[in-house]
Amino acid sequence: MTAVGTESGEGRLSAVSTVSAERLATLFVEAADTLVDEFDVVEFLQMLTRRVAGLFETGEVGLMLADHRHRLTFMAASDESARLMELFQLQYGDGPCLDAFHTGRPVINVNLAAATDKWPGFAPRAALAGFESVHAFPLRLRKEVIGAMGVFGSATELDASDILVVQSLADVAVIGLLQERAIRRGEVLSGQLQGALNSRVVIEQAKGIVAQANGVTPDEAFALIRDFARRNNRRLSEVAGNIVADLPVLPDLADR
Repeated sequence: MTAVGTESGEGRLSAVSTVSAERLATLFVEAADTLVDEFDVVEFLQMLTRRVAGLFETGEVGLMLADHRHRLTFMAASDESARLMELFQLQYGDGPCLDAFHTGRPVINVNLAAATDKWPGFAPRAALAGFESVHAFPLRLRKEVIGAMGVFGSATELDASDILVVQSLADVAVIGLLQERAIRRGEVLSGQLQGALNSRVVIEQAKGIVAQANGVTPDEAFALIRDFARRNNRRLSEVAGNIVADLPVLPDLADR
């Protein structure tokens, strides 16, 4: 990765250490590899924060994801100091990750000593913890932003190539997370559908049993089962299952 140049011969620290193409390729493969058995979201995010932190000469990384109410929640950090930086932002309601999440744009090269007006709660605590600069990257795919990743470090700056690499890692991770989420949703939906299909089979069996036992039509039998379930505040599938398992244990379905 291209290091940031110096100004007037002064020794400004480069933001990101030189990374080989092979190592970068490995990082992107790891970030994209969410289609493995027993995929663990937390472990994946921990891996991501550690790997991104490893790109920097001095820096720690924290990550937050949005819950179903679109509120950020701490998820992973490369070390305890980064975890505290994320929690401070949630506590005070300001900070780079919140800005990146709400705007969908990166927050780059912010000097914490000069950011008190911008983040009156977070900036002083981050500076007190020994951090001098901060960057934040939205976790996004097109218009969907699902979280943010913060990079907290010394007096360092990111250049255009550094920003591109870190944001690209974040974007690849988001694709993996959304893909995993879609798979999980699909599995839940599939399970719900199969459960509904199984219940339907049991209900049809129960209709036949009740129709034969009471000398009524299948439609009338279904009405008896349904009305009994409603009167007793029980699920239709539960009553049908009991009928199929052991009809005599139920009271008279027509008893009102």
